[in-house]
Amino acid sequence: MTAFSKPLSILDWILRLTAAIILAQTLWFKFTAAPESVYIFDKVGLGAPGRIGSGIAELIAAILLVIPRTAWLGAFLALGVMGGAIMSHLTVLGIVVMDDHGELFALAVIVALCCAIVFFLHRRSIPFIGKHLPF
Repeated sequence: MTAFSKPLSILDWILRLTAAIILAQTLWFKFTAAPESVYIFDKVGLGAPGRIGSGIAELIAAILLVIPRTAWLGAFLALGVMGGAIMSHLTVLGIVVMDDHGELFALAVIVALCCAIVFFLHRRSIPFIGKHLPF
């Protein structure tokens, strides 16, 4: 685990908790087959398996994010899932989905930004390669 100064440690926790809370909050909609979630995953061609699989990946990412030792892995996983969400919005869904005023897209961007910073902050914790990274 990487040791941070107090201000950087506070920032790290804020970013990790922000991403984890957003990821966890959206799980309800995926696992209960909320109409918006069903619409999104049907529109991108992934259906129920994609919705449930995405929800499971987000749950795992949220858990990993709040554990300091695995924060890098949670950030990496969440970046992958959010990358898919952002690309789906930009190519298939559009920014606004079912009159949400772009809220889902904005949340995906926020999670991605938080996780990109967390991943960078925890890059030295990556097994085998972290200590050898030149930056």
